[in-house]
Amino acid sequence: MNTNTNTIKAKVCGYFSKKRKSRTVQLSTLVLSTMLCHSALAVDVDAGDYTALPAGTNLALAYYQTASRDELFGNGNEVDGQFDFASNVGILRGVHFMELGGYIVDPQFLLPFGSLEADKDIAALGEENGTGDLILAATVWLINKPEDNTYFGITPYIYLPTGTYDNEKALNLGENRYKFVLQAGYITSLTDDISFDLVADFMMYGENDEFGANKISMKQEASFQLQAFLRYNMNPTWDFRVGLSKSWGGETEVDGVKMNDEPEVTKMSIGTTHFITPSIQLAATFGRDLAVENGFSEDSRFNLRILKVF
Repeated sequence: MNTNTNTIKAKVCGYFSKKRKSRTVQLSTLVLSTMLCHSALAVDVDAGDYTALPAGTNLALAYYQTASRDELFGNGNEVDGQFDFASNVGILRGVHFMELGGYIVDPQFLLPFGSLEADKDIAALGEENGTGDLILAATVWLINKPEDNTYFGITPYIYLPTGTYDNEKALNLGENRYKFVLQAGYITSLTDDISFDLVADFMMYGENDEFGANKISMKQEASFQLQAFLRYNMNPTWDFRVGLSKSWGGETEVDGVKMNDEPEVTKMSIGTTHFITPSIQLAATFGRDLAVENGFSEDSRFNLRILKVF
């Protein structure tokens, strides 16, 4: 899973600069007005995440995600300027599979950490290092047919406001609010070697009552995402995958004013996974945004993951 996370996505959140005449600060204000807390509008997953494993199985995972952005959009139009907004995020994740009431369930946690940095025309936003909000989740598999490679699970996620947050700063890895996600995932085989994954979710947001220097209220409407993947198994330990994702919704409201800033992001990914030993898997994925209505467009995102089964 990628959190932007998405998991954690890189974000611009929680800052209103005082009025100045410099173009840099004017651009910073524009950036903030179009990117108010669009940090994690949904939960990105990796292809195969909705595979149920036997009860008693444990997973330890570590992720590294780096992304760059040099284009900014408002209402579907590119904003003039020179932009450089980068994120480097790690995630520690632990998963335990167990049987409960005849169903496989996998309670888990995810802890993001990393850095955000703005440069060029938005250098005034600065940079930030810290931890993201702790995520607790558990999938319940309602369909679990490993003999047919067919699975269907439902996952609630709770984001706790434990991450680094300072209302005086432009960039924060924590969001100072609770979030709830309900996600459903389905996997099936199309042929002996090709699998299809379909994942849908919606996210609901709590209120941030310490938004910006004046500690005003920031609310956000629910957001939605649909993700689809095709995986080709070259052999039992090595696969190749491609993915497509669409997210929408998530308009913010600041101090009672609707911002008309729904991101509406379409993105793609391509990657591979390989078990280098029977219990250790490596994964590498490249992705980028194909279309963005409001906010920064990612021109590249690299995700690396190591998974240990025990």
